[in-house]
Amino acid sequence: MVLHGSVPRPAVLTPGAATSHVRPVLLDASSPEGLRDLEALAASSSVSVVHDTIADQLDELIRCEDPAVAHSTGSLAASRRRICGETPLWRWGTWVFYPWNGRLAHVLPREGFHRVRTDRNRNKIDRAQQRDLRGRRIGVIGLSVGNSAAVTLAMEGVGGSFRLADFDTVGLSNLNRLRAGVADLGVSKAVLAARQMFEVDPYLDIEVFTDGLTEESIGPFFDGVGSTRPLDLLVEECDTVWAKVAAREYARRRGVPVLMDANDRGLLDVERFDREPHRPLFHGRVGGSTSSDVAKMNRGELLSFLLAVVDEPRLSPAMRDAVGEIGRSLSSWPQLASGVMLGGALVADTARRILLGEQIPSGRTYIDLDELIPAMDPRIAPAFVRVMEEVR
Repeated sequence: MVLHGSVPRPAVLTPGAATSHVRPVLLDASSPEGLRDLEALAASSSVSVVHDTIADQLDELIRCEDPAVAHSTGSLAASRRRICGETPLWRWGTWVFYPWNGRLAHVLPREGFHRVRTDRNRNKIDRAQQRDLRGRRIGVIGLSVGNSAAVTLAMEGVGGSFRLADFDTVGLSNLNRLRAGVADLGVSKAVLAARQMFEVDPYLDIEVFTDGLTEESIGPFFDGVGSTRPLDLLVEECDTVWAKVAAREYARRRGVPVLMDANDRGLLDVERFDREPHRPLFHGRVGGSTSSDVAKMNRGELLSFLLAVVDEPRLSPAMRDAVGEIGRSLSSWPQLASGVMLGGALVADTARRILLGEQIPSGRTYIDLDELIPAMDPRIAPAFVRVMEEVR
């Protein structure tokens, strides 16, 4: 890719810089500084692929504003001139460089980008609601199961700012449920989620906590640092029991609603600490246990605590059978991609409705697909098939 010539690369574009592994570089080629950086990048060996569909995106923006324009070539051309003015199309908009894969993409300016990317949300989410949602900050703890929720939130435009926390890295056994590939093995789960979200929307604001949630990081995770805003909603999907409890203690003190997908029988858990500041954690299922109490528990006590949290008697038969085998014939909790994806949808839909002011109550809901789509009794199935064939 050649623009105008080669100039020394600025430090921000140096491959291997710490921030380049997580956050894309945004360049405005209509400014002298942005043009210089873009030329430097183009002259380097960092770019592997260039994606420039800005003309098509511009036409989509025009059609979003006035669908009738699409039927008039003259009106479409006039609209392009009105929006871009005298700026050459290649210098208009934003160039986005993704250091982790070497891709350079040309996209619409921020407002136009958001308008087109979420246009098909209407009229399920109107434009005023979309603006409201973009102003919200959401925290996600646990980016294995939580990856599905975080990426779905980004895709749907629920939240414009995120904080992601997970201490773990992607392992091969995670690929049964985590939207990742073999080239992502060893990558921080929080970093992977941030990259996937940035690839959907490069204008997102995402902070990554790769040490997970600790006593030192939990304050900044909830409250931010300096001028950054506190969380509006928390999605909790972590396995660490202390973090599950401590996160709810912080959320309750700050009036932050908490959502959790337990990933068995489609269980969605809602705790409206924003409306009920004295609500007991986990709906009272663990009594008055605190994070300090949990920190002193042994392995057996922690397992008993977790089983109380997830309502052991209401677990699926497969999960109940698995409980006694974890650490013996099973390395960890069994999970399926279908359940994880369902959980991501349930969390994103409920988060959107809470943030838009719907009166979603605290409590637990089961979207159990085995109950909603039951299998036929094998003793009845052959007779049913015969009857259906006769009907046809």
